[in-house]
Amino acid sequence: MKRLLPFLSGYKKESIIGPLFKLLEATFELIVPLIMAQIIDVGIKNQDVPYIWKMGVVLVAFGVLGLSCSLLAQYFAAKAAVGFGTGLRHALFQHIGELSYAEIDQAGSSTLVVRMTSDINQVQSGVNLVLRLFLRSPFIVVGAMIMAFTIDVKTAFIFLITVPLLAVVIYGIMMLTIPLYKKVQKSLDEVLLSTRENLAGIRVIRAFRTQEREKVEFEEKSTVLMRFQQLVGKISALLNPLTYVLVNLGIIAVVWYGGSAVDTGRITQGEVIALVNYMSQILLALVALANLIVSFTKAVASAGRINEVFALVPGIRDGEGGASEKKEEKSVPRVEMRNVTFSYQGSKEPALSDITFSAAEGETIGIIGSTGCGKSSLVNLIPRFYDVDAGQVLVNGMDVREWKLHELREKAGVVPQKAVLFHGTIRENMQMGKADATDDEIRNALKTAQALEIVESKPEGLNTMVSEGGKNLSGGQKQRLTIARALVRSPQILILDDSASALDFATDSRLRKALLEDTPGMTVFIVSQRAASIMYADKIIVLEDGRMAGFGTHKELLNSCGVYQEICYSQLSKEEVR
Repeated sequence: MKRLLPFLSGYKKESIIGPLFKLLEATFELIVPLIMAQIIDVGIKNQDVPYIWKMGVVLVAFGVLGLSCSLLAQYFAAKAAVGFGTGLRHALFQHIGELSYAEIDQAGSSTLVVRMTSDINQVQSGVNLVLRLFLRSPFIVVGAMIMAFTIDVKTAFIFLITVPLLAVVIYGIMMLTIPLYKKVQKSLDEVLLSTRENLAGIRVIRAFRTQEREKVEFEEKSTVLMRFQQLVGKISALLNPLTYVLVNLGIIAVVWYGGSAVDTGRITQGEVIALVNYMSQILLALVALANLIVSFTKAVASAGRINEVFALVPGIRDGEGGASEKKEEKSVPRVEMRNVTFSYQGSKEPALSDITFSAAEGETIGIIGSTGCGKSSLVNLIPRFYDVDAGQVLVNGMDVREWKLHELREKAGVVPQKAVLFHGTIRENMQMGKADATDDEIRNALKTAQALEIVESKPEGLNTMVSEGGKNLSGGQKQRLTIARALVRSPQILILDDSASALDFATDSRLRKALLEDTPGMTVFIVSQRAASIMYADKIIVLEDGRMAGFGTHKELLNSCGVYQEICYSQLSKEEVR
């Protein structure tokens, strides 16, 4: 929790005022038993009705003051806790946004969602309760003990025995539940992951009729979560009965011993009632403290999980020198790789080994190879989504590690394998590529991407709503719109990572032709499984098991690269290949 306290820095005033008002409320509450003692010992004993009325008015006044202080404390504590939670949520979201693909792969998207939502809510709730009760409950306990000693020292020793026993019970239960709450949150991660996979892959699950198996797996994970929750719930449930038993035993002892003291005349009947009230106040304070402990325990467990995300250091940071500080030269290749080797985190074998090639301005580079040979890995190195293990990746003659990330990625338009569109209008999706893009710029990009017909066929045109994930569009429509989104910004480098797989051959051919005619000077990388999609490229990279099996034109590779020959002849006729 200490690492998260800076998020309360903007609410120092509320964090101080809230507990102070709670202390004032507690002070008024501690005075009430003394007033009750006076009513019994003076008013009732002497049958002085005016005195009883007068002290009754004082009691009401203290009650109103206590309520006012409590409401103010609740307001300031809630304001500080909500502000804390908002700041923490924004900071965590920003931090996750700064993480590279490697760190996100390491953490997992499902657990990041839980930590952004459930864990932050737990911590926020814990902060709220701490600000309200952390000072009040101990103050009531200690204050009640001190007030008991002012009434009768011998009887007050019962408090000295009861309170430490209660502290031992609370501390023991807290130590048992903290690790269990961590397991509960971890099990919640598993349930969320299963839910996410089932919802994302519902069509596949139904197509292969594996609903029953998925139900069994989900029930197993839910059962594990339920067992942990039941176990921690049972242990936490012991808190209230144990504290009630101890405090009530203390009350019995106070009444029994106090009664003897009244008989001897050492204390009065009103003072015995006051002692009982103080013991009851300790009980209520400890019950509140028990709830605080349970909530704080959850908050501590959740805070640890949030800190784990903050501990993930972005592996990719801005370079020291900005691209704007260095003049771009026409003579250098637009993209160049020199002896590049790259491995994914935790992988024993490199995904790419000894990759060397260059791509000039305006060239189209095709990348082909078998599944898993490293095609996507290669193009992901250009905008620096990952860093190389060895070698260099250069853009406009500068190592990508020297670029400012936003400058580097402004020069690249990336269309990933999986077409991703967001909920909103088509215009809003296109403006993700360029925030101030005009309708004419958007339409030109749509025309090049062979997606203008999609917009023109919709009554609302660019204002047509896209559902979450683009589920109201076909696969081919989504791919063409994502290509258009990348083209809107007119990038120097366009990366099409197998992003035309859902297009028919005629549309694919028109797309390649339009890219050639409408984007002069743009260096285009086309990753594809289809030989027909890349055979007209200026240069073709052939990958096999992460290594370059060939690099050259279509004709050159047909004569020199056996892997490329095999791919071409397996997909095309001899006439088409030639």
